[in-house]
Amino acid sequence: MEAMVRLGVFLGIFLLMAAWEWLRPKRRLAAERRRRWSVNLGLAILNVGVMRLSIGAAAWLAANWAAEQQIGVFNLLPVPNWLSITLSLLLLDLAIYAQHIAAHRWRWFWRLHQVHHSDMDFDTTTAVRFHPLEIMLSMLYKVALVLLLGVDPLAVIAFEVILNGCALFNHGNVGLPPALERGLRYLIVTPDMHRIHHSAFQPETDSNYGFSLSCWDRLFKTYCPQAREAQTAMMIGLSEFQDSNQMGFVGLLMLPFRRLRSR
Repeated sequence: MEAMVRLGVFLGIFLLMAAWEWLRPKRRLAAERRRRWSVNLGLAILNVGVMRLSIGAAAWLAANWAAEQQIGVFNLLPVPNWLSITLSLLLLDLAIYAQHIAAHRWRWFWRLHQVHHSDMDFDTTTAVRFHPLEIMLSMLYKVALVLLLGVDPLAVIAFEVILNGCALFNHGNVGLPPALERGLRYLIVTPDMHRIHHSAFQPETDSNYGFSLSCWDRLFKTYCPQAREAQTAMMIGLSEFQDSNQMGFVGLLMLPFRRLRSR
């Protein structure tokens, strides 16, 4: 059930974002879409397969086990269920924000995360462009958090659905009316906000780490409100990886094991 819910919501949002990008794209894409999408979606399919065959439902299973064994903060404290779920969603989102910062600042972690940032364009398929090892490490991290906090199984499903949905949205090659964008940005990460994070200009790459809620960047002083160039003109990706011929499917899988280029 957990997997079907996540997959159904994911496909629905993905199709909606893909249609929006096709009808009203924010930027003109530099690379040929068919080639990029085959690589990005190929990585997504590989990741789903690897996770299904290994630890795909580990966080949800850990939540159920923690509830049965009464392990974790929220299973030990007399906290109403609605409050424990709300706090769990907030704390898990904060934890993913912290993980994202670590992925940029720890060199061994950056080796994996650069696969995501090496995309020279920015659209909803960029949201699923991750190395399998990073996906597995992220799941193990979430399992540890679920056990520590005693997260309700329902909260685990809700968090994964929200995280995936927000990632597809804020990686979209779409634009919002300025007033709406400014208003939404006070609550959630918008495409214009996250596009700055995918800028090839490193000070901008090292900002706007949030995935769902935008408050963490403001709170911890990692917020960049505006790029130095216009959203439609800024260079996307990593300056050291601007050759699409090197960014094929196999090349991305091998990228973390190559000599790390200076950032």
